[in-house]
Amino acid sequence: MRMTKTLLAGLLMAGTTLAPTLAYTQTASPSISGPTNAGDESGMTNDQLITQTVHEAWIASGRNEDKFFAMVKQLAEFSAQKRNITLPQTQQAGEKAGEWIKKEARKDPNQLLYVVVDRAVRHVTKASGAQTADATK
Repeated sequence: MRMTKTLLAGLLMAGTTLAPTLAYTQTASPSISGPTNAGDESGMTNDQLITQTVHEAWIASGRNEDKFFAMVKQLAEFSAQKRNITLPQTQQAGEKAGEWIKKEARKDPNQLLYVVVDRAVRHVTKASGAQTADATK
């Protein structure tokens, strides 16, 4: 399933605005190593990513906004696939997802990043009236 550029732009905004919030501590978290999914820019498998807190994912990204964004993008695609939904293809939906992720991640950097991204996917999909892939057949 492919996300559109507009949704990705909104998610990117979330990643770049989270960076100062997530840098609140200098304590290092062990880096995740191991096999990655082919072509994943994040360098982590879905199984590895879904266990990362917002803060741990930021540390694992090397505090690199592009790598953190790749993690968010990967989780959004995974969430949409698991929920059998098609992500909205509008700039407004992308911005809304980005704002949702930024707001929720700032509330608690120790919550799972996947939970934040999954909620954003559901929130944006519900708000846009998007249907599940099964409903569109």
